[in-house]
Amino acid sequence: MNRPAAIVTTGPASAPIDEVRRITNSASGEIGALLAEALIDRGWEVFVCRGTGATYRNLPEGARLHEFTTNRDLTRTLEELSETRGPDIAGFFHAAALADYDITALRGPDGTLDGRRKVPGNLAHIHLALEPAEKILPRLRGWFPRAWIAGWKYELEGTREQAIEAGRGQLASGRTDATVVNGAAYGPGFGLLEDGKSPLHFATKRELADFLASRATAAAKADK
Repeated sequence: MNRPAAIVTTGPASAPIDEVRRITNSASGEIGALLAEALIDRGWEVFVCRGTGATYRNLPEGARLHEFTTNRDLTRTLEELSETRGPDIAGFFHAAALADYDITALRGPDGTLDGRRKVPGNLAHIHLALEPAEKILPRLRGWFPRAWIAGWKYELEGTREQAIEAGRGQLASGRTDATVVNGAAYGPGFGLLEDGKSPLHFATKRELADFLASRATAAAKADK
């Protein structure tokens, strides 16, 4: 009997300034490891796409690791997995902290710095031009049409109610089955949103990971 297969994205992406500097997010990658462990314990085949800047390096035995640096790296990996395993993927957990902006131009006091392998460290100032990066979340349903998909929404400002409302907006725009909400606006722990259901609260990452793995397992069984 074939095992269900899942993809977990975790850790940070970055946008390179030059070959040695980059703009990045803070993300340990721990939740991805806990999700992989919970899924493997339930008999899943698990692909972990982890940002190279993740500080939590432990993965459970059996997890298949694909590392990425930029959003584009991750996109290429997911496109390849879609082509080779797309119909088999029954769960997708998009917890990676991706870059919201791409650097499109770089200027110093004397003009453009585009193409420089290393920007000089003694310039009076530099200016970066940023443009919104393409979102991966709305593309997941097309790549993995059978998957139960969970996205993440990290909010720092506002109230818990506002964070939950933002999560519901992402639930609709991203065409996901669930959205995890966390950050200072939500407060300690994690909220889980599903369409038409009351929010659920989890105090720890492990509790959240165990529930998500169980929820995806039930969905995979129902899909057979």
